Parts: sequence; structure tokens; C-alpha cells
Amino acid sequence: MKRIVVCSAEAPFIPVGGAEMMTQGLVRALGEQGFSVDYVGLPFTDDPRPNVLRSAMAWRMLNLDHVPGHGQKIDAVICLQYPSYVLRHPCKIVWLMHQHRSAYDLQGTPYSDFSDSPADQAYADMIRRLDTQTLGEARALYAISRTVADRLQRYNGLRATPVYQPPPRAERYHCESYGDYVFTVSRQDPQKRNDLLIRAMPYTRSGIRAVIGGTGPVLEANKALAVELGVADRVEFLGFVAEERLITLYANALAVYYAPFDEDYGFVTLEGFLSRKPVVTARDSGGTLEFVKDGKTGCVFDPEDVAGLARALDGLMADKGQAERMGEAGYRRVDGITWDAVVHALTEMIP
Repeated sequence: MKRIVVCSAEAPFIPVGGAEMMTQGLVRALGEQGFSVDYVGLPFTDDPRPNVLRSAMAWRMLNLDHVPGHGQKIDAVICLQYPSYVLRHPCKIVWLMHQHRSAYDLQGTPYSDFSDSPADQAYADMIRRLDTQTLGEARALYAISRTVADRLQRYNGLRATPVYQPPPRAERYHCESYGDYVFTVSRQDPQKRNDLLIRAMPYTRSGIRAVIGGTGPVLEANKALAVELGVADRVEFLGFVAEERLITLYANALAVYYAPFDEDYGFVTLEGFLSRKPVVTARDSGGTLEFVKDGKTGCVFDPEDVAGLARALDGLMADKGQAERMGEAGYRRVDGITWDAVVHALTEMIP
């Protein structure tokens, strides 16, 4: 029985999100496929700035070649996100969730604390050199999406093979009806851009409602925005959504909205399609566009044109048959994504 350790970074007191669910899903799937598997996580912090590299050095100093105290060989490590892949191991497999994006594509944008100053650029350069070296050590290099793989090629000159994963509870999603609301759920964070949906609501004419789940730092600001725009009666904020209610909300939505800025992957897209709902996203939403095709599996709008987003939502309300057809096409697009395929891909290079 081969021993595999799954490695990823952790952030204390941060609610469980997509990264944590991906890690848990991989550990569970490896165990179900007969591997002896365990998980190692180290806390990551980027404040103050030197801790970005200190956290990486903590991984570099680890020795996971053997089980401590037993001398039993650990056959492979599978590393998921920065800085876990800095770890040394004779059989290091990387399934890249994301790098430290603040030092890459997000640098200089409102979504990063890395400016274009000489000091920040020096840190960014060090992080990029470290990534190029340590990711280049991997026996096999995979990415969770084509979007992540393309970033790796662009910035580090390394090639990764995309391997898609199913969302948690994939077998539970289903469709009951096509109702009068567009649903979205995510951490209420600026990069998720739920404010675009709120800003589109005054332009709608069909009476469609917006139902928004999730908590986070901009939740109160988004609530205030709905009041300011006079649409608080048609925008419902749910906060944390328990699993049973989440499934039901997807099942009865007209459509699913998910338009983050350059998303790595995005479970919401797959959850919407597994619920046979069209997904509405933006032209710069990254990984969602690997699944959402305008007019076929959903609607794609210009993020600077919230009136265009409103027209797309009104169009779905006016023709629920079209919404159903798009949702069915989306379901066919993601139905074959399984953990069995993930495990097969990630372990085929383990000797």
C-alpha cells in the first residue's frame, strides 16, 4: 500500500472554502482508492511582507521522506498551493491550486497588496524565482484548470496538465424548477464581484430577484449598496447557508451568477451546471470561462456593462425554456468530472 501525504497551506480562523474542500476531497478520494494517505498543513501568513517567504522556508525545511519514528518510506507527496510545493521530496507531485497571486497577475490591481514599487517588485521577483525552481522539481506538474496552467506557463515557463475536480456533494445537486431568482454563493470578498449583480438590478425589468449567500469582509458594504440603489427589496442576503438549503436554492433558481475576477476554477460554476442551471459570468472571470459558453451553457457579459448583465437576466426570465436548454448543456459539460479520474492522473507517476 503506497503512502501519500497531501500538503497544503492553512490560514487560522478563516472559514472553510473551496481550497479546504478540495484538500479534504483529495484525501478522501485517495483513501477510497486504496492508498494510505495523510495530510500535512502549515499556517501561512503574508503580513508583514517577509512572512510570505518565511512561510515558504518552513516547508523547505520539512522532511517527509519517511514516517517519523518508524522509518517507513513515504512514497509521494501531493502539494496543492503556495507555499506547500516548496517542500523537497524524491516524488513530489504538484496539483497546483494557485500561486501567491498577489505577486503575479494581481500585482498592481485593487485585489493585491503588492504595488509596483521597487520594494514590492523585489519580493515578487524572489517569489517567482522560488516558484520556478521548486515547481520545476516536481516529478509531475498538474493544475486545477487551464487558467492556472496558462498563468504558470506565462510567468514561470513551466507546463502543467489541467485536471478538473468535482465539487463537494456533486451527487446531490439536482433541478426542481426554474424560479424567479438568480442565485450566487461565495465568500463576500471584492474579487468575487457580487456588487456587479447588485448594480445590475436597477436595470432589470422582469422582476427577477437576486439571492446572495456567503459571509465575508464586504457583506455589509454590499447590503448598503442594495439600499443605496433602491433594490433592497429584490436582493436577499442569506449569510452562511447550510448544506440542505444550499442544494434547494440551486435546485429552484432560474440561473446562477458567478463573475469573479480571473477565478482559478470556481466550484459555483460546476454546482450550477450539476443543478442544470445556466451560469452567468463575465468576460474576465478566468476559470469559469472554461465551462461557460455564451448562448450555449450560460451568458457572458462585459464587467463594465451592468446593464448588459441585466438584459441577460431579463432574457432568461422571458424564456425559461432557453434557461433549461442552457442548463442541460452545462450539465452534460461537467457530468463526467470525477474524483476517480483525478486520483488516476495524480498517482500514475508514483513508482
